[in-house]
Amino acid sequence: MAKKEEKGKYDKLFLEQKSAWAQMSKSEIKKAFDLSEEYKGFLNANKTERDIVEFVEKLAKKKGFVELKNATPKTRKIYAINHKKNILLFDLGKDGIEKGLRIIGSHVDAVRLDLKLNPIYEAEPFALINLHYYGGIKKYHWLNIPMTLNGVVIDKSGKEIKINIGNKENEPVFVISDLLPHLEGEEGRTKKATDIIKGEQMDAIGASIPVEDKKTKEKVKATFLDALNKKYGLTEADFITADLSLYPALKTRDVGIDSGMIGGPAHDDRVCSFLAVKSIFDSKSEKTKVVLLVDKEEIGSVGNTSMSSMFFENTLKKIVDLQKKKARVSIILEKSCALSGDVTSGLDPKYADKMDPHNVNKPGYGISVEKGTGYGGKYAGSEASAEYIAWIKKLLDKAKVPWQYGEMGKVDQGGGGTIAQFLAKYNMDIVDAGPPVLAMHSPFEIVSKADVYATYNAYKAFLESK
Repeated sequence: MAKKEEKGKYDKLFLEQKSAWAQMSKSEIKKAFDLSEEYKGFLNANKTERDIVEFVEKLAKKKGFVELKNATPKTRKIYAINHKKNILLFDLGKDGIEKGLRIIGSHVDAVRLDLKLNPIYEAEPFALINLHYYGGIKKYHWLNIPMTLNGVVIDKSGKEIKINIGNKENEPVFVISDLLPHLEGEEGRTKKATDIIKGEQMDAIGASIPVEDKKTKEKVKATFLDALNKKYGLTEADFITADLSLYPALKTRDVGIDSGMIGGPAHDDRVCSFLAVKSIFDSKSEKTKVVLLVDKEEIGSVGNTSMSSMFFENTLKKIVDLQKKKARVSIILEKSCALSGDVTSGLDPKYADKMDPHNVNKPGYGISVEKGTGYGGKYAGSEASAEYIAWIKKLLDKAKVPWQYGEMGKVDQGGGGTIAQFLAKYNMDIVDAGPPVLAMHSPFEIVSKADVYATYNAYKAFLESK
């Protein structure tokens, strides 16, 4: 029999972090894998913010939620949609609305390549798609990968036409081609990564076969436009009234021989959005619960579909009026508490020098709770109070949820903000909480299945807390 390892006299004084996998039973591991399959299906099926809002609306209706415009004072489950890119789920608990809300806010936008208003031009021998990248990316990541064309066009009659090309295996995809290494020369070998390709060079191949009409000057561009016209009835003028983007045509895949991780586009921040929605559907509590999915976080939370818009406040005011309550919205929000459901950086041993080894988030160690965000001297961030962190700690420990805490990287290495700062303005308690991610903002991000499961349980425990 092996001798039991003796503990040091002072071991009890030290913080011990354990892998989430080591804390999970076999049945919990199975649940984590089952949940991950559900999440993978969600990622594969939804490319745009509109897709996600439509998906969540369908689920909400099945769960008994009623659209705000059709709700009555007796309606307890309500949803509201803003410009087809935000959705709010509201579940009235026994405590009523006056005692405050349990809020999970997350964003559904993800990095991508947007088509410009006049996006198609001919450059022999191709018709190229002129693009403008959205959010913070490493531009060279987007070279030589297959991409889909997704979005909507509003035609002359005001009808919304959905565009979906490249998502099926037998459909063509679009690619930004790179320069072959044989022609890079000395300049190419010494280029900075940021100079491998410039923003204005990020044009994708759209077509290559010219039309046979001799009178048409731009024959390959005509091929592209003709294909869109035959499939959707569009002309070049319709691009002006379009929301179209290229997205990675990459399906989610298990990563590692043990299938312990999930690789795919847009974990940031659709993993938190998916888990927030699932948690409100699955949770029961006396508190009133809210899940808010917003847009434009990746570009600073600006615009009428972002967290800085008045959509949340205005919708809550309508619900208060519907419930015939006398409570002020500002007071309700001040009594509320929230989680900013967002991912954070995960430790990659290859780049460990970019992170503080004592304050780092490890994939497979559970949901990460980040007390503060921002960059440099904590600029453009939000920071939770010690009291709120203590409450969250007690909550997660009681629910036996594997969790960790850290920071995005070294102090002057970089950083980032979330929607937390915009909810914090209501004077509510809020903290960022979500799984750590590898290769964030790349076309193929990676997240641990253990962290996905821990995040779901953390969100559910939060919504059910007293």
